[in-house]
Amino acid sequence: MKQLSITLLSAAILPLAIVQAQTCSAKYGQCGGVGWTGPTCCPAGWTCQQQGNNIYYSQCLPGTGSSSSSSSQTSTTTRSSSSTTSSSASTTLTSTTSTSTSPTSTPSSGTGNDRNPYLGAQFYATPYYASEITTSINSFKAAGDSADAAKAAQVQSVGTAIWIDVAAKIPNITTYLDDALALQKSTGQIQAVTFVVYDLPDRDCAAAASNGEFTVANDGLTHYKAYIDGFHAAFAAHPDNRIICIIEPDSLGNLVTNLNVPKCSAAANTYKAGIAYAIQQLQFPNVALYLDAAHAGWLGWPANLQPAATLFSQVLQSAAPATIRGFSTNVANYNAFHAATPDPITQGSSTPDEESYIAALTPHLQALNVPANFVTDTGRNGVQGIRQAWGDWCNVKGAGFGVRPTTNTGVANVDAFLWVKPGGESDGTSNSSAARYDFHCGQSDAAQPAPEAGTWFDAYFQALVKNANPSL
Repeated sequence: MKQLSITLLSAAILPLAIVQAQTCSAKYGQCGGVGWTGPTCCPAGWTCQQQGNNIYYSQCLPGTGSSSSSSSQTSTTTRSSSSTTSSSASTTLTSTTSTSTSPTSTPSSGTGNDRNPYLGAQFYATPYYASEITTSINSFKAAGDSADAAKAAQVQSVGTAIWIDVAAKIPNITTYLDDALALQKSTGQIQAVTFVVYDLPDRDCAAAASNGEFTVANDGLTHYKAYIDGFHAAFAAHPDNRIICIIEPDSLGNLVTNLNVPKCSAAANTYKAGIAYAIQQLQFPNVALYLDAAHAGWLGWPANLQPAATLFSQVLQSAAPATIRGFSTNVANYNAFHAATPDPITQGSSTPDEESYIAALTPHLQALNVPANFVTDTGRNGVQGIRQAWGDWCNVKGAGFGVRPTTNTGVANVDAFLWVKPGGESDGTSNSSAARYDFHCGQSDAAQPAPEAGTWFDAYFQALVKNANPSL
């Protein structure tokens, strides 16, 4: 693997005087830019932000602050990043931040689990994801599609989670935290950096597309603990960062429903021990932890709710007194958060969307004294009615980007909507002869031809841009 070196420019948003008696732009609506003559203020809780280095377009985006008019000017900040990738690149990228309150000091007592970690912060946008998007921007431009190229460029400044899916990526944690801290100091805006902890032995025991590097049979738990120790060391060295971890997507869900799969049954104790160790080792005042709770179509069924809550409680008891902030749902999936009209594939379920699933699971958690705060992945749920079955998850055709990351969720115990899965990174290959082929990636509702899991899927990203809801 080669090293990726990226230089990023940061655009600072400088607020101007409030315009009195002015009708503000709608959420995600245009609010500024060269030649713009419309409203320049945004709804409460939203800020007018220039999109990358596009001086002709500023947009109302989720963020702290009141409705106020704003204009943009560019200041430069050098940012570099390294990440394992199959090719090297050197790219000049752009990012947007909004001026708000200065970073607050880390609390002297308690943990990062005591509060919503995204409040008052910017969702950190990674330079690596921005570099991947450049490929698709160039594809749009080559096709003469300047409008969609501009939309794709907006995604470069959307905060997404960073997946540490192999031990070799542990050094990247420090790289990104250093980068976020430099940006935080230069802009005065707290950067909330989200990592996905994702390397359990016999990971994704009921699937094939994302199988990991460790196995239970080959002393996987010892290797996994060393992997977690890497997180611990990096976090200990960065007390001034705001850090969030999504812990092991799909893992405990498999232990609720798939113990009939021999690989899952054999991995059960290792899963529980590994996750408990991760929770214990990642207790810092500036770190918040969310344990993955699958999604509505998996654990939302009445027969699964209590077993899921009980399992979560058991893992936390093993980790005690260490604890978590709450749970993540819909990671890398497509479910609506609130479905005004339920998707036909959810017929017969009392939890057809993530909001109803969270509402159903919450009392089970509370009864066991388990923290019941949530974050939900809205990165690819902008379009519904596109799957043949609720269990279809691989590069689903017709998907679009969903609501941008925000703390304005409308539900008291839902801390934020996130883009956990970076849209455009493949779920799995459609090549049936590949070692990591999963049949879901060859189904008729899966986009094909698709590359290996985690690699850039240009055509799929382009579709996510075109189908985005709300539109980019």
